[in-house]
Amino acid sequence: MFCWVPSIAQYQISGNIYDEKGKGIGSVDIYNQNNSQRLTADGSGYFLMDVPEKGTYKLAVFAFGYEVLEEIIEVNGQTTTDFILKKLSRNLSEVVILEQKEEVFNLKRLNPVEGTAIYAGKKTEVVLLDQMVGNKASNNARQIYAQVVGLNIYESGDAGLQLSIGGRGLDPNRTSNFNTRQNGYDISADVLGYPENYYTPPAEALREIQVVRGAASLQYGSQFGGLLNFKMKKPVRDKKVKLVSRQSTGSFNLFSSFNSLSGTVGKFSYYTYFHHKQGDGFRPNSEYNSNNVFTHLAYQVNEKTKISFDYTHLNYLAKQAGGLTDSIFNANPKFSNRTRNWFEVNWNLFALKLEKKISSKTDFSLTVFGLNARRSALGYRGDPIDLNANPVSVDDPVDESGSFTQERDLIIGEFKNYGAEARLLSRYKIKDKNAVFLIGSKFYRSRNTSKQGAGSIGTDADFDFKSELYPDYANQSDFKFPNLNISIFGENIFFINDKLSITPGVRFENIRTESAGTYNDVNFDNADNPIGNVLELDNRSLDRSFLLLGIGVSYRSSQNMELYANISQNYRSVTFNDIRVVSPTFVVAPDISDEQGYTADLGARGRWNEIFNYDVSGFGLLYADRIGIVLDDRANRVRKNIGKAFIYGLEMFVDANLLKAFKIDFKESKLNLFVNTALTESTYLQSEENNVQGKKVEFIPQLNLKTGVNFGYRNLLGSVQWTYLSDQFTDVENSPIPLDSDNRNGVIGEIPSYDVLDFSLAYTWKIMRFESGVNNLLNRSYFTRRATGYPGPGIIPSEPRTFYLTLEIKL
Repeated sequence: MFCWVPSIAQYQISGNIYDEKGKGIGSVDIYNQNNSQRLTADGSGYFLMDVPEKGTYKLAVFAFGYEVLEEIIEVNGQTTTDFILKKLSRNLSEVVILEQKEEVFNLKRLNPVEGTAIYAGKKTEVVLLDQMVGNKASNNARQIYAQVVGLNIYESGDAGLQLSIGGRGLDPNRTSNFNTRQNGYDISADVLGYPENYYTPPAEALREIQVVRGAASLQYGSQFGGLLNFKMKKPVRDKKVKLVSRQSTGSFNLFSSFNSLSGTVGKFSYYTYFHHKQGDGFRPNSEYNSNNVFTHLAYQVNEKTKISFDYTHLNYLAKQAGGLTDSIFNANPKFSNRTRNWFEVNWNLFALKLEKKISSKTDFSLTVFGLNARRSALGYRGDPIDLNANPVSVDDPVDESGSFTQERDLIIGEFKNYGAEARLLSRYKIKDKNAVFLIGSKFYRSRNTSKQGAGSIGTDADFDFKSELYPDYANQSDFKFPNLNISIFGENIFFINDKLSITPGVRFENIRTESAGTYNDVNFDNADNPIGNVLELDNRSLDRSFLLLGIGVSYRSSQNMELYANISQNYRSVTFNDIRVVSPTFVVAPDISDEQGYTADLGARGRWNEIFNYDVSGFGLLYADRIGIVLDDRANRVRKNIGKAFIYGLEMFVDANLLKAFKIDFKESKLNLFVNTALTESTYLQSEENNVQGKKVEFIPQLNLKTGVNFGYRNLLGSVQWTYLSDQFTDVENSPIPLDSDNRNGVIGEIPSYDVLDFSLAYTWKIMRFESGVNNLLNRSYFTRRATGYPGPGIIPSEPRTFYLTLEIKL
């Protein structure tokens, strides 16, 4: 239920944007150069902008294919004006188009208010995909997120089928510590109990990626990492049909085909694509094949109401080469001793969205979404009976004829969930001061299942259980996980004056997580013969409610500089979804519980003399009941609540326009240097576990540096990027790399420091665009992950030197 907020008249600029023939132009950016405010006109070209006071305002209006229009508007109350944009009389070069966007608009961060969301006082970053020069065909995260500070990335060599990013000490595995969304709705397996992401949109389909750090917990859920929102490309407004076709090839038989259609017919608009990707991988037993379809349909009912529908389908099958020990990796990082491990994903996402402008000051949105998906993992990961056996270096057992003798472990998870999120945002005044109020509510229901048991003894991708053949298989379970979440959240921007704003927020959560199912308790004698097999029931239920609070402060000392600060409570729910999944490398404590803590940011961001674009900030993260892995008294690796940790650091991003800095007037040229640095420290403040207190937190390189040069002349664009991460621990006891034949060799130990150099070029000629480059130009041998389960366990090597070549055609 939403409360009504009265609206009081204030100063506004409204109107419509037309082309020279009098036709409305939609999705046009309007930029207020007085205070860096930006908004986008709706599909018909209508816009409404609130301004703080009467006076003179300089607006800039930008749309692709049209000349930039700058107008000075006098505002005495509610002012109405129309803009007419002229078609470009000549084709602008790639460099000029990018400079227009960068110089006229500040697009690197989110505005205080966008749609029905509030970002005031938060640390936000926006990745603009149309300005990126890099390997989009392989979803190269190292290049895509090069200008997002402090991210730690797992690189698994699967051409970007899965995204695994973390930061500030958060495990990067499948981006499970971010609230991950597409066009504003959830896309992970289960937001509460299994927030891992098996689907990642292709970079070629994205307009931008929005990253909001920990303070996003109030509006988007309780994750410590914050929000990661993939924004798909919008339908083109000036054509009924626009075709974009991108065909890419690369090392290790990579082939990627991306084809999209887009257009607008009257009030109806659409954007759809089909993406096929296949390759062999750089190691034996690592081939993959995927197909991805996305469709966005929108209907502009009138200038105040819009309805849209999204459907996403992904299926892929990947063979997994398995993990390596340190000694094997050092000898041959391309080695694989797993020939029958497979992974399959089938993902279906649905979303229906209503956007309604209730009045000139009040906006409403309602999104209904759902997921129907399946994930299957099949393979030999070690002896299912002896958890102390080394699963990394032991080969699949075979008989004298070379035939395999050990059945494979099969895990199938099915994810069925649905939800609805409603938001109401209203602009109003307190006396003569502006204010913005947001209230929202979310309902989320999931009914997931997880089944584990014996798979086939063969080598093919057979995802059928063979329980009748192997009734005494050690790891068998069959569970249902019904989860329910109801939340209410609200934020309010109070503008104290034209420079200072304060944004308090609150979120109430009610979470009920349940598990209902059975598992087989199988006992074996010393000769590994089964001597008992008992079916055990395991039904649990946990209901909790809690309140999260936060506050953000923004002080804009000038048009080009802003100071910001925020602090917010965080909470990460743990359910029983993966507790009964048995791994030969670790077990899960039955009393594992939720994590909670605080995140805070303090920083300055802005521009200086149109030369530097910067964001420098310090952060702190207090993490209570942090989950980690320790050895028990039987040498088993146990996943459980470890203790309280504190993570803090300095994050800095600077982008310098070198041509302007040195006053070099090269027409239609670009030369920018960026430096992206995170210095991070951490410590476990307290723990009941031995050998943990005082140790550093895992997944944290002390230095995380990405730097490079983006350059261009006319239609030729290029980038050179260097990435360096110092060493980092992977377990709470800060175990070093074993020097002997330790049976955990490969699973535990440090990730050594590494550096990678990437080079990319792009050239546009008429309707065609050519892209090419080399990743890992210096052919470094390195790894970013020690896996405890799939796709390992063990060291997962990163790709050696690879190349790619793309041809894009637009019609």
